[in-house]
Amino acid sequence: MNFMAPPLSLYVHIPWCIKKCPYCDFNSHAVKSGAPESAYVNALLDDLHCDVERFAINRPIQTIFIGGGTPSLFSPESIAKLLAGIKKSITIAEDAEITLEANPGTFESAKFNEFNQLGINRLSIGVQSFHDRLLTTLGRVHSGQEAVKAAEIAHQAGFSNFNLDLMFGLPDATPEESINDIKTAIQLTPAHISFYQLTLEPNTLFHKYPPKLPDDETTYLIQKQCQELLVENGYRQYEISAYAKSGKQCRHNINYWQFGDYIGIGAGAHGKLSLSLPENIIRTSKPKKPELYLADPSKRTEQLISLQELPLEFLMNQLRLRQGFSLTGFTAKTGLMPSDMQPGLLNCLEKNLIECVDNHYRCSEKGWDFLDSILQNFIN
Repeated sequence: MNFMAPPLSLYVHIPWCIKKCPYCDFNSHAVKSGAPESAYVNALLDDLHCDVERFAINRPIQTIFIGGGTPSLFSPESIAKLLAGIKKSITIAEDAEITLEANPGTFESAKFNEFNQLGINRLSIGVQSFHDRLLTTLGRVHSGQEAVKAAEIAHQAGFSNFNLDLMFGLPDATPEESINDIKTAIQLTPAHISFYQLTLEPNTLFHKYPPKLPDDETTYLIQKQCQELLVENGYRQYEISAYAKSGKQCRHNINYWQFGDYIGIGAGAHGKLSLSLPENIIRTSKPKKPELYLADPSKRTEQLISLQELPLEFLMNQLRLRQGFSLTGFTAKTGLMPSDMQPGLLNCLEKNLIECVDNHYRCSEKGWDFLDSILQNFIN
């Protein structure tokens, strides 16, 4: 079969933040006296150059996501240097989506006006809640009022496309507080809302000292009520935890979920590149500790995705999407034949966990709540 490489994205990881939150399992590190911005941007650009050369990448970048940590702590000058350096190493598509993650506590109107002028065309704002009591429990460094102000500043700075991150299932949260969080977010008219459940991840303070969380039934009812509010107000659910106005889905994350390719640069960043199908799809990872990464940004680990792992790797991404996947898409992205996943697929169809609509296989309404169980059918 002819090999056509999938769309290519770029993820940039900036690992520093003001304070490490007790639920956060990302590669983030609290910084007290300022991050080494200049040295780190230089390392990022060296890292990108190494990947481009090592894998002979000549496809244009369709999306860029600058995540963390708290990337908005970096100055506009550092972000400008980063974007200019990226353009020297690899082509960026004219209509590229370029996202910057930000926390409300770092919002300054002049700074974000500059980010907008630099070509950042999407923000992802880590609100989590608008209630000060819950924000304190989560270890956040901003207030509810600062979160509201952040969205207002995003509008004023010219960002027609921004996301608000919200969490539910929070310690000691009442259903009314969670519903009010969604109502407040809707009133701020973001183009996109991410709404996801707090989970106690390993290697976090919350995992070591678990807080009291709402019971499963309460959490489920909160989720359903909030989902109804979002849909009633024009936010379409296109992924398990993502809701967007028409045409405002996060293109970067969709590329992940559609098993597209991405370069990952920065401390602890991961990448996935299809060099040929199906025998040469690799994952890359960079050193997690910022000091080790800064010492040698050319260092990376590479791992082939085995033929046995490919169906699961594909499905654990694609089945997060409401639209699901087609059999031709499975073959195009993996190089495998539909028969390679047929036993698991048939089992899920028989149990009404997966349905086929317009030649696309997707989670049924029943299956939507049991994705982990569905994926068990495709292990090996």
